[in-house]
Amino acid sequence: MNFLKKYLDRIRPNFEEGGKLHAFHSVFDGFDTFLFTPSTTSGSRGTHIHDSIDSKRTMIIVVAALMPCFFFGMYNTGYQHQLALGLDEFPFWQMMLYGFLAVLPRVVVAYIVGLGIEFIVAQWRKEEIQEGFLVTGILIPMILPIETPLWMIAVATAFSVIFVKEVFGGTGYNVLNVALVTRAFLFFAYPAQMSGDKVFVATGKALGYGQPVADGFTCATPLGQIATQTSDQLTLTGIDGNVITTWDAFGGLIPGSFGETSMICILLGAAILLLSRIADWRVMFSVFAGGLLMGWIANLCATPTYPASYLTPLDQILFGGFAFAAVFMATDPVTAARTRTGKYIYGALIGVIAVLIRTYNNGYPEGAMLAVLLMNCFAPLIDWCVVQANINRRMRRSNVTSKNA
Repeated sequence: MNFLKKYLDRIRPNFEEGGKLHAFHSVFDGFDTFLFTPSTTSGSRGTHIHDSIDSKRTMIIVVAALMPCFFFGMYNTGYQHQLALGLDEFPFWQMMLYGFLAVLPRVVVAYIVGLGIEFIVAQWRKEEIQEGFLVTGILIPMILPIETPLWMIAVATAFSVIFVKEVFGGTGYNVLNVALVTRAFLFFAYPAQMSGDKVFVATGKALGYGQPVADGFTCATPLGQIATQTSDQLTLTGIDGNVITTWDAFGGLIPGSFGETSMICILLGAAILLLSRIADWRVMFSVFAGGLLMGWIANLCATPTYPASYLTPLDQILFGGFAFAAVFMATDPVTAARTRTGKYIYGALIGVIAVLIRTYNNGYPEGAMLAVLLMNCFAPLIDWCVVQANINRRMRRSNVTSKNA
C-alpha cells in the first residue's frame, strides 16, 4: 500500500490545475481519498484532528452491513429459480453462482449510471466526488425484483440521481432517499413490469448460465397473494406449492425483492450498524414498534374486505420490505429526523403508515417504500415542531423563574 500511495503522490501534479490530466481531477481525488485518509486540512490555521471515521468509511460500513442480505439474495435467487424449474436439488455453489450472475448486471448498471452522473457533475462544479452512491448503488438492485430490465434500472437511477440528489446540491442535501425514489419511479412508471407474478423470480439464463424456465411460469410474492384473496383464511404458497409459514418468512427462502426477504440477515446488518453507531437505534425501534402496533390494531378489526388485516403483527413486519426499510432506509441520517424526540415520532409514523398502506389499499401491497418517502418529506417539520416545543418550554420556565425572583 505504501508503494501505491507513493505512486499516487507522484502522479498527482498531472491532475492538478494546469496539469495535462486536470480534467479528471475529481476522478483522481475520489480514487485517492477512497483508498487513503486525506492529509489535507480544512484551513491553514488552527488545530485539526483527523478522525478514523470519515464519510467514505461510514458508507463502507453500511455496505458491509448489507452484505449478509446481498449474499443471501444470491442464494435465494438461485433457489427460487431451481424451484421454478421443478428440481428438488439445491447445490449451494450452483445457487450462489446463478444468483451472482443474475444480479451482477443490475449492480453494474446502477453504479455506472449513478457514479457516471456524479463524476460529471463533480467535474463540472469543480468539486470532489461524494461517496453517498457507494451505498445507493448497491441498495438499488437489492430493493428491486430480480427480473427488472436493465434499461429501466438505468433510466430510474439517472432520474433519481439528477432530480433527487444533484439538483439539491449532491450528497447530504437530498430530501428523499435516492434508492427508494428509484424504486418508486419504476413502480409508478412501469407498474406492469414491477408487479405481478413473474418479476420476482429469475426465469431465464443468468449471463448464459442455468436453464430457462417455462414461459407459463408464475409466482406471486406473499403480499401479492394476500392482496388478491377474499377469505379470512389466508393461504400463502411458494413456488413448490407448499404453504409459506412464519418461519419461512423469517428465514427468507420465499419470492421477493432481491435483498429484502431474510429477517435473519437484516438483523445481522442491523447489529453491524448499531454496534458501529452508524445508525440510530431510536429510529429502528420506533419503526418496528409502530408496525407491530398498527398490525395489532388492523388484526383486531380484521375484515374480509381487506385480507391483509388478517396478518398477525409479527407477519406484518416479516413479509415484504418492511424490516429492510426499517433498518437500511428509515435510518438514513440525511433524510431522517435529527432531533432525539423527532426520531421516535418519525420512525413510529413510518411503521404505522407502512402497515396502513399495505392493509387498506390492495393496489399497494408493499407500503414500506411509500411510508419512508412520505416521512422523508415530513422529517424537517417534525424536527421544527420538536425544537419549537423545547423553546416554548424553556420560555415558560424562564418566565416562571423571573417572576419568582
